[in-house]
Amino acid sequence: MLELQNPWWFNEPDRDWEFFEKLTYRIKPKWLNEISLKPFSLNFIIGPRRVGKTLGVKLLIKELVKRVENRYAIFYFSCDVLEDYKDLLDILTSYLKLKKKKRVKTAFIFLDEVTLVEDWWRAIKFLIDRGEVITDVITVAGSVGITLGRYFETFGGRRGHGKTIEVMPLSFHGYYRIFYDEFFPSKGEDIFHQYLETGGYLAYLNGTLKLEDLIGFLKADLKTLNRSTELARDIVGEIIERAPSPISFNTIAKAVGISPHTVRDYIEILEALRLILQVQYLGPDGKIYPRKERKIVIRDPLIAKALEMWSRREVERATLYEWLVQEHLYRKFGEIFYYRNSYEIDAIAGNLKVEVKSGEKRGHYPKDVKIIKGSEIPEFLYWLG
Repeated sequence: MLELQNPWWFNEPDRDWEFFEKLTYRIKPKWLNEISLKPFSLNFIIGPRRVGKTLGVKLLIKELVKRVENRYAIFYFSCDVLEDYKDLLDILTSYLKLKKKKRVKTAFIFLDEVTLVEDWWRAIKFLIDRGEVITDVITVAGSVGITLGRYFETFGGRRGHGKTIEVMPLSFHGYYRIFYDEFFPSKGEDIFHQYLETGGYLAYLNGTLKLEDLIGFLKADLKTLNRSTELARDIVGEIIERAPSPISFNTIAKAVGISPHTVRDYIEILEALRLILQVQYLGPDGKIYPRKERKIVIRDPLIAKALEMWSRREVERATLYEWLVQEHLYRKFGEIFYYRNSYEIDAIAGNLKVEVKSGEKRGHYPKDVKIIKGSEIPEFLYWLG
């Protein structure tokens, strides 16, 4: 089983390398540079499904194969064929025996889709505590589970030089750079309209991903977490129906017929899966008010299209514009808020206060509020990076 997933041991190419070369649209992900390759490291790569985590890891392996003296120093395993941590521990133990036999000093161990394995963290923690991987670099990738529960705390003090890398669909800047090296307003508008249709998913742009796939992944993740897909769909429907206005858990609960606690639980799961973002109210006193209504953002245009299909609700174009600005500001500054009183500010992040208008600029706002109309959004998003 180990040999099948590590063809470079035998000087053979990996099929994902060949797949990458055949793609019409392809880039080398910048996040690969963030992964620590210094022993000992325990890296986590997290993000939604089909954003390119696996392909990125395989491209890193292709580079490492050229750099290491012993190809057995690179071990990759897709854990979706395993059941629980005992299976994972058996696989890792087998590789560590092979590592010793092949006289590998430092191994680069990549565990993909590890969060599909029950209690996966127990196997890794056991080997770390035993000192079995002290000279190695372990990189764990997954979408479900790593961001849910207390797994980071489980590895407190056990990650060495390890990093946590969040992989998301491409920003508009990254998407535009697939086609052009410099920004031209006319081209920016054309690419922006395409971005609204495909989102930042290169797999969709390349024709290897369908909307139905994204819905299927979400339903599978919810079932893995023992949550109702029907309830999740109804909650998503209410979010879309009332967007982009602020909304409370109580409002959603009354509409769906469940408790506010249950609504909070599902929204936190959708947020942990990197599908939505909660934008809390920032008062004029500079304080955050978590009990007030919040805006809920769907984080990528393609995710929005998939959730539209699933919930049978329609996302207005003006709403999508606002979501994109909020998401890009969040990526830039790491946090985002909104304000609403006699006037509304859709996004407050860092030193920026932004109000998005899909049509012409209207209304009176303080001088420090930047008003962006629809035609200005592509350039604004591009320069955010």
